[in-house]
Amino acid sequence: MVIEMFNGWYFMWIALGVGAILGLYFGLRKASVTTQNVVLFGLLAFGLLLHFLKVYIPPYSVDEARKFRDAWFVNICGANIALFPLFYFVKNKYIKDYMFYIGVLSGLIALVYPQEPLAKSDQLGEFWDIVRFYYHHWMLLAVPLLLVLLKRHTLSYRRVLAAPVGLLALMLFIMLNQIFQSELGFIPLRSGDMFDINYKNSSYIWGPGTDDAIGTFLSWFCPDFFRIIPVGEFAGQVKYWPWFWMIFPCFILVTPLAFGLSMIFDRKSLAADIHKLKAGIHHREKTPST
Repeated sequence: MVIEMFNGWYFMWIALGVGAILGLYFGLRKASVTTQNVVLFGLLAFGLLLHFLKVYIPPYSVDEARKFRDAWFVNICGANIALFPLFYFVKNKYIKDYMFYIGVLSGLIALVYPQEPLAKSDQLGEFWDIVRFYYHHWMLLAVPLLLVLLKRHTLSYRRVLAAPVGLLALMLFIMLNQIFQSELGFIPLRSGDMFDINYKNSSYIWGPGTDDAIGTFLSWFCPDFFRIIPVGEFAGQVKYWPWFWMIFPCFILVTPLAFGLSMIFDRKSLAADIHKLKAGIHHREKTPST
């Protein structure tokens, strides 16, 4: 039986996720940096291990083609599962900001609207994959959030462009994964299905998809010149430019969302900068021109 949203299971997973974050925060806030690192990095490392171990549970274990195809990092959350353990000890503030903004946004969206579990026709038979789904997306949200809450990383609204720029870079990483999959035979070569934007396109890199509400919404922010084949025998036909078509939607939609998140933790910096700007304008107005 397909589980519908807003039932007991739905709220149970959210309650468990919130409770686990609160428990980790209160358990780690007075712990040493080493202990915090062991716990937080351990969550990410276990998530990466779980990504590969999922091939031993349904639906992957009973579908040979899907087992090898989905063990790659071919969507936004899957790619972050691979990269976050590498990014954890990186000292670059932009990368840490990217982890927070995209990790919190993608994890939160997946937990609030768990599209993958809702789409499963065999809820009981694929129960452990549902658990895996919730752990992976909770982990992407929880670890960057805890890094900020525990004051291991300080957000800055001035670095808010790390979110759209980082997301676009991540999409290039996903494209590379899919190209390797294609060339190595894990998915069909770039003919037939690979030209179909509805095939293996969960991150919308190849286009907005057909009859897809989210993809259609994203396409509203795409300029027309990224929708048309510019040259060749098919010039003038509608064909979204892979990856390029997402540039405008990413900047237009992700930037304000990331800025809103930054304001939870960095309002004082914005207020101070506005005060300095007003003081500078006031000073220039009072200074006589020569």
